[in-house]
Amino acid sequence: MLYGRSTELAALEDLVARARGGRSGALVLRGEAGIGKTALLDRAAQSASASGMRVLRVTGVEPEADLAFGGLVQLLWPVQDRLDALPEPQADALRAVLGTGRTRTQDRFLTGLAVLTLLADLAEQGPLLCLVDDAQWLDQATADALLFAARRLSAEQVAMVFATREEGFAAPGLTELRPSRLDTGDAVRLLADLGLAPALRDQVIAESAGNPLALIEFGAARRDDPGRFTPVTVADRVLSSYRAQIARLPERTRLALLVAAAEGRGDLPLQMKAARTLGVDLEDLEDAEQAGLIQVTESTVAFRHPLIGTAAYQGAVLARRIAVHQALADAAEDPDCRARHLPLATTSPDDAVAAELVAAADRAADRSAYAAASLLHQQAARLTPDRREQVHRLTDAAALALNAGHAGQAEDLALQAERSTDEPEDLARLAPVRAAVMFELGNQREAARLLLRRTHSADPELGRGMLRTGATYGWFAGDADSVREAARRLAALGEADPMVEGMAYLVDDDYARGLPLLERAVAARQDGGDAARTRALLSAILVGDDATAMELAAAEVARCRAQGLIGALPQALHLLAERQVLAGAHRDAEASVAEAVEIARDTGLRQRVAWLNGVPARIAAIEGDEQRCRSLTQDVPDVGRVAAESALSLLELTRGDYEAALGRLEAAIGPGPHRHTAMAMAAVADQVEAAVRLGDQERAEGPMRAFEAWAQAGGQPWARAVAHRCRALVDGREEDYVQAVRLHGQGGRPFERARTELLYGEWLRRARRRSEARASLRSALEIFERLRAVPWTERVRTELRAAGDATTVAKATAENVLDRLTPQELQVVRLAAGGNSSREIAAQLFLSRRTVEHHLYKAYPKLGVGSRRELARLNLT
Repeated sequence: MLYGRSTELAALEDLVARARGGRSGALVLRGEAGIGKTALLDRAAQSASASGMRVLRVTGVEPEADLAFGGLVQLLWPVQDRLDALPEPQADALRAVLGTGRTRTQDRFLTGLAVLTLLADLAEQGPLLCLVDDAQWLDQATADALLFAARRLSAEQVAMVFATREEGFAAPGLTELRPSRLDTGDAVRLLADLGLAPALRDQVIAESAGNPLALIEFGAARRDDPGRFTPVTVADRVLSSYRAQIARLPERTRLALLVAAAEGRGDLPLQMKAARTLGVDLEDLEDAEQAGLIQVTESTVAFRHPLIGTAAYQGAVLARRIAVHQALADAAEDPDCRARHLPLATTSPDDAVAAELVAAADRAADRSAYAAASLLHQQAARLTPDRREQVHRLTDAAALALNAGHAGQAEDLALQAERSTDEPEDLARLAPVRAAVMFELGNQREAARLLLRRTHSADPELGRGMLRTGATYGWFAGDADSVREAARRLAALGEADPMVEGMAYLVDDDYARGLPLLERAVAARQDGGDAARTRALLSAILVGDDATAMELAAAEVARCRAQGLIGALPQALHLLAERQVLAGAHRDAEASVAEAVEIARDTGLRQRVAWLNGVPARIAAIEGDEQRCRSLTQDVPDVGRVAAESALSLLELTRGDYEAALGRLEAAIGPGPHRHTAMAMAAVADQVEAAVRLGDQERAEGPMRAFEAWAQAGGQPWARAVAHRCRALVDGREEDYVQAVRLHGQGGRPFERARTELLYGEWLRRARRRSEARASLRSALEIFERLRAVPWTERVRTELRAAGDATTVAKATAENVLDRLTPQELQVVRLAAGGNSSREIAAQLFLSRRTVEHHLYKAYPKLGVGSRRELARLNLT
């Protein structure tokens, strides 16, 4: 019987009922030890099993908190026969976790995707309840995988419940419920069977503070010993009660309990193998079992409550704990299990033990369990006698912590290593980690300069990579000196990099030499694997080669999808979305950003979410949605400020606030590499127009000349067209407008084309050439309407009225049926229309098959179709 839990039970019943109805969900039960979380999970499991619902369950174990994927192995071991049905990269990731495969996992989030797919597949046979107890003790890799799956559950008939202590297991984005303390009435009912005198009962209720476990344990103890307890916290009182019970057991039983507590997983054969070397055996557990402290089966030992194991372990002297861990290490057949006990059994430096820990760390890293691998390297460093080797292992630990997404921990480890050495080579190996942390935390300039300082002492291969990264960091930081120095030193090494060298020329405004070098980097995209393609993509963006940049960004997104590189996908989608906006594909861009934001949130990449907002902010500015644009640009990090300021300046230009638009751009772009980024160069047209509208030709001339030089050197038709438009605004010559319109006809950037046609139409109307003006304005109107650029559309209509066109003005913009779809529905229907199965779509979008079909079910009526066959006939571009 559960007392005082009507609210909690109702929440669990609702979660399970929604899963049975096809709506997945997750719930976190958070509260202190003994508040009744496990009892609630037990009740949920009983109720679900009775209704035929499948239940999977895992309990976090404190000694296993640092064992890579220990919790996931426990959860998925009973269903490993289902792995063959998963997409191959996902199946390989889980085989590596379960120890049945050795494929190296490249992305730490791929395992979470595989868990999501596996749970969804299991739910195809019927609703599934997944219960996680003591989640605060899950290893980080398991926690990351389960949380990723929980956040992306939608229509799979899966319910997940996590029970955790107050501290640990941060689960942002999931609904949390805190079990309440029992009131006096419920406490009295709970104690009724103990036969306590009223005075003792009231004392127990007061001391337990409504904690159910404390009520039970204190009540039993007070019945046997009416003496008062020391007034300490409830948790300490419960531990003290358990220690007292354990202290009354025979010494051999206490030792057997210590073995069970130290082993932690309940593996009875391993415990007994270790125990025998210490002189105890299975029968020594009988007294503890009779006292109700443990439950023993043929293969397991389970403590009635985790605090009993804590009391058994903490109550033992250090020497005995060391001896037990050594016995467990010697008895273990699994090398990872052995590696878990060795550091706890070793009190002084030991090369052999350190080497075993490093080998275990390598195995963990191969499975993308970077947090566990980092800890193993830290333990290895502690046990390493040689100082320099210790520094190397701390460096590896820092790099792995960074891979795990723990930038603060990575920085602490790198600083610890740095304080332990003055060897230049060691400091050079540390520099990439420290610089990456600096960049992640927003200090791009110092990150670049640290790499350049330490490159002198690095081996050639590492040094070249540090120089390239330093140049990129310097570029994003607006640090021209770092970009120049990196290019100079690469050239001195005979390793000139066209992208770095090209950027170095750009910071000196030498477009004639810089852009051809960047074009070489674009042309070399097939010569050097993923790194070359990444450099080619960034170079194509800097050159303004939209078509190539779109092709490369789409290819990078496809590669991330195919290989399950979930952590890298948000950045790839971000770059693709920026190109889609330039191409006028606003709905596609919003779909790309929506997916990137969802994945970034699900994987803890919070800064990336704010950075991504620059894309929809640009769309909002074009469409004239002032409130949305300003909201999206409030918290953009420094690395995304140019995009944010560019969007805001366009909004202000649209509203006629030319001084605000010009001042914002001048401050955002300013001197340094920032003014040469793709976003800044495109914003020069806004800068020129705002200055001209203010009648300040001088503020227009400098940016215009720079843009003309950039456009001429790059040769992109859209850029040359915009350069002619800027010149036409400044000089008022028709020939520049004519050239601009002609070049726009070669394709690219429809928004810029419409702006040119609008300005030319205005010029023609003022020249009293009304018929020609109407033709140019109608073309601009068609593009602006397609882009839903409301303020620009109204401006064109005003011009058309002045030009004597009354018919076009009244034309309403036709509704695009695709606008009825959510961004994710749009992605799904396009892939479905292309002939992809639901399972194939799910693998590409990192969703479950059932969620894909749920989106299709919602999209069909919005599009007026009833099947995939009808969907394929629609124009979905």
